[in-house]
Amino acid sequence: MLDKLTVSAPLPSIALHPTCSMTHLGTQPAFEKIANAMSADVYVPKHWGCCGYAGDRGMLHPELTASATEAEAAELSEQKQFAAYISANRTCEQGMTEATGHTYQNVLQLLERTTR
Repeated sequence: MLDKLTVSAPLPSIALHPTCSMTHLGTQPAFEKIANAMSADVYVPKHWGCCGYAGDRGMLHPELTASATEAEAAELSEQKQFAAYISANRTCEQGMTEATGHTYQNVLQLLERTTR
């Protein structure tokens, strides 16, 4: 689908949070390819990992997410402010938003906006 779209409003920078399911399914390269189509400056934290949200567990036990994301959140706090923060799973987006204070959006929603 990406080859049929034209990014008309590219972003200056994007931070990515890959998900556990991407790793298991081998789709992280596709996620990064989509992000690279939307911005020339894409950052994947070296310390990214499972956000610990685990469905509703992060809502019921926020300490799980706080612990699971501690290194990634610290790494992001040392970086510049990115134009967008993205993931590909709604509960991961929620967990990362809570962990970092940055609003994480879904990659497909952002792709739609940048290709209008």
